[in-house]
Amino acid sequence: MKIIVNAKPHEVSASDLQSALQELGFAGSAVATALNGTFVARSQRAEVQLAAGDCLEVLAPMQGG
Repeated sequence: MKIIVNAKPHEVSASDLQSALQELGFAGSAVATALNGTFVARSQRAEVQLAAGDCLEVLAPMQGG
């Protein structure tokens, strides 16, 4: 299915958020996620189902100051 990841279209075969993150190469990363503008906690990612056209934001923490 086609979803939008960080404003770019991607084709994924995963049906849940956790699997999609693995498929997209974010599995080992410490990231924050939002699906359609709503924050999704790491503990909830396996239960969150994806639908075609969903917008996923994946944010990595930044260091510095």
